[in-house]
Amino acid sequence: MALALFAGLLVSEHDAVVGWYSRLFGSEPSFAASDTESVWRLADDRWVYVQQNPAHAGHGALMVLVDDLEGTLAGIAGRGLTPARREDYPGGMQKAVFGDADGNEVGFGGIVVSPPPHA
Repeated sequence: MALALFAGLLVSEHDAVVGWYSRLFGSEPSFAASDTESVWRLADDRWVYVQQNPAHAGHGALMVLVDDLEGTLAGIAGRGLTPARREDYPGGMQKAVFGDADGNEVGFGGIVVSPPPHA
């Protein structure tokens, strides 16, 4: 069974957040589905969209798993964004959470491997 993901976040003002999400994802939207909806292709068959819907804005959360969390976060920092918080989980999993102006949360997570201690 082939799978694809098309996940969305609802925002109060589309035009006000496109720049922020472009910095977060590292590119302009892949396409505009309408005047109030923009879509980013994160990887093959993996898409995230923001859609203007003021009545329901700010209640979304999603997490993107990456194979190089620190590299991903360094790229995002280079575009002027810093996470609102970082979380640690068992097994070396870490997550950095970014929040848009409406309160939606986008997390980037991955396994962070610590270098072995010197003998």
